[in-house]
Amino acid sequence: MGFARCVAGSGETVSFQRKLLAVFVTTVFLSVGAVTLIVSVMTRRVFDQSDQKRTDALVAQFRREFDRRGEEVMRRVESIAASDASMRMALALGHGTPDYGSYLSEVKDIAESQELDFLEFLDGQGTVISSAESPARFGYKENIPLANLPQQAFLREEDLPEGAALGLFAIRKIENAGEPLYVIGGVRLDKNFLARLELPAGMRALLYENLTPTFSGQLLIDSEGSVPQPEQLSWLIEEVQKEPQEKDAVIHSSSNPADDETVHAIPLTGPDKRLLGVLLVGTSRRDYVELQRHIRSAALFAGAAGIVLAVIFSSWAAARVTRPVARLAEAAKELAAGDWSARVPVTSSDELGALAESFNRMTVELLGQRERLVQAERVAAWRELARRLAHELKNPLFPLQLTVENLVRARAQEPGQFDEVFRESAATLLAEIANLKQIVSRFSEFSRMPQPQFQKTNLNEIAHKVMRLFQSRFRADGRTQCKLDLAADKPPIAADPDLLYQAISNLAKNALEAMPDGGTVTLRTFQDSGRAILEVSDSGIGLTPEECARLFTPYYTSKAQGTGLGLAIAQSIVTDHRGSISVRSESGKGTTFRVELPSNLEKLPAEEAPRASSQSTS
Repeated sequence: MGFARCVAGSGETVSFQRKLLAVFVTTVFLSVGAVTLIVSVMTRRVFDQSDQKRTDALVAQFRREFDRRGEEVMRRVESIAASDASMRMALALGHGTPDYGSYLSEVKDIAESQELDFLEFLDGQGTVISSAESPARFGYKENIPLANLPQQAFLREEDLPEGAALGLFAIRKIENAGEPLYVIGGVRLDKNFLARLELPAGMRALLYENLTPTFSGQLLIDSEGSVPQPEQLSWLIEEVQKEPQEKDAVIHSSSNPADDETVHAIPLTGPDKRLLGVLLVGTSRRDYVELQRHIRSAALFAGAAGIVLAVIFSSWAAARVTRPVARLAEAAKELAAGDWSARVPVTSSDELGALAESFNRMTVELLGQRERLVQAERVAAWRELARRLAHELKNPLFPLQLTVENLVRARAQEPGQFDEVFRESAATLLAEIANLKQIVSRFSEFSRMPQPQFQKTNLNEIAHKVMRLFQSRFRADGRTQCKLDLAADKPPIAADPDLLYQAISNLAKNALEAMPDGGTVTLRTFQDSGRAILEVSDSGIGLTPEECARLFTPYYTSKAQGTGLGLAIAQSIVTDHRGSISVRSESGKGTTFRVELPSNLEKLPAEEAPRASSQSTS
């Protein structure tokens, strides 16, 4: 309940709790966000590394399968080159120009027996003697560098009656006494070849046969045959066609990120470095997206839990901090109001407990210092009073002493003239006694300053009344004038108008006496932070800082004549109204006295308080 009251009654407590909550929530967000970002980055890095490893493994598997199939083709071609049929054809070719028509059906049988998709016999000039896949090519010349035969299997584009095809070929030379015979055979690089690859889960292998100048979706195949939506990969293939080197990209097939795929494109070239195909290895990003989704969900859950804990912990921390601070603030207010017995209970041994102990020690020390200060001020006041009283009484006592001595001397030396001396001396004695009575009356008046009788008062009316008091002097002395600068619609305050009139009259009189050569006295009223302000300014010679510091000391005066009680009386009146009076001055530019008064509406009688309050709010 105490904390609730602190929160309800103190905006600072609420603000502190909110700031503390904001700090905790920000810390939670930054921590969870940083962890989420780090985990996401590390997950992305691990996924990319895993994807690269699986891609490298699949490409290596493709190359092994490519080499294995190439070795099979080479063995089969070598077997064909060493067969009796090939040797007979070579011998026939060496003895002239035989009729190769009888070999057409035999070439087909040889290709089928060796499970080759392509098989051709060429003469020394590269002319087709016999072709199993395209008999009509008899007599055509193949564009094969026979002078520098590839020793390994190689990729080659083969023209067929139904169109071009991509194959893995091997070529062997049969030496004879005459013109050599070349055997070239191969197998298709198609879906059957891709079907031999062992694909990890979430991966696929595709082959694009680069047989046309522009992209064609029909040339993109996988182990099942044609690929749906081949246009999604067209731009990546075209990039490889422009610059034959490995490339990778993320392919978006739908608005769902789980359907995304990371695709690596590896160019496949022939012996002449011409691009003949593109191997595409695709890896599904579904696992990565699902993992990222789980990470975000975990981060949201952790963030929500962190916020709940932050609210609970901030409330606990704010209560632990603000309760002692609120008690400390309340004790400080009581101390400022004059309750020197205010203490703060010490409920902990941490920094807040140390602060409470320090406050209590400070209060005890202040109380002791206050008592010592009061005693010192009391002694100083009595000493000052004795000094001033002795000074004031010394002046009339000296003439009294001389007069009495004259009377004694005249009575003893000149009895005949004693009556005349007696009359003169009696007049002097009565005048000095009257002066003593006036001095005692002034001191008695200052000691018996009455307490204010609060009633609804308007400062503007008092300022007008003071101006009228000195109006005759202003008229008689044309060099001095009074100026009023009063706030319009100034709300009334609770004060004693007679005492305020006396105080302001003393200030105005002091301002006039500060301008022996004439000038301007200004009375100004206004509101500042809910307090009524009245300023009395003059354009006189001004005061020094030392004079300003002692100005309100009783019996202090800088004039040749005066008791020094006028400003002290004004300060006493203002203080009794719970107000303050201050002075600011600059040499040669005049002096301004500032009187600040609270509204004091609570001091009005019950029947006047509601009306004054309504006028103030209006």
